Amino acid sequence: MRPVTSNDLQADNPSSDAPPSDTPTARMLSWARNSAVYRLERQMMTEKQLFDAITRKARQKFEDISPEQVKAVADFAVKFAYDLNALNDADYAQLSTQSAVRSGKSKRAIALKLSVKGIDRETAAIALEATDDLYAAVVFARKRAFGPFRRGELDDKRKAKELSAFARNGFGFEIGRKVFDMSLGEAESVLRKDAVT
Repeated sequence: MRPVTSNDLQADNPSSDAPPSDTPTARMLSWARNSAVYRLERQMMTEKQLFDAITRKARQKFEDISPEQVKAVADFAVKFAYDLNALNDADYAQLSTQSAVRSGKSKRAIALKLSVKGIDRETAAIALEATDDLYAAVVFARKRAFGPFRRGELDDKRKAKELSAFARNGFGFEIGRKVFDMSLGEAESVLRKDAVT
């Protein structure tokens, strides 16, 4: 008896020579549904983040998956997440913006981050409407011990370092200079006022 070869197996399964279908299999769709639930249970995501994660993992999981199937599987996962109300880019933008302001990020830095995450400009603009760059700059100064929170003596080198740090983090010169020149009482007043609202 001769050994079985790959040619023999292909002869038994005529569909193995057929190109992969553009339609995802039931197994692929089931995996996409489970994968979307798993990811969204762990963290809030944007539509783009979920689409990219499912696309990346589908290529790893299914060896012979076609590009059309990958896109269909990712689209299915995104639609499934929307149907569950587990995906909402506006809510993501709002929460991310509030968190970023509380941690001392400027409007520019937040807008850039939202753009990278796949949030469109209009949604990002709505989320950024109520943000206060002055409050965020004071938080940034407190974290870095700049301006009113400075512990050491001020010299020209330190002044340049502090002002350039404000600029690098997306704060305009006026806001950076204003926080730099604030007294400790004024800075604490800005933090208290915004914490109440």
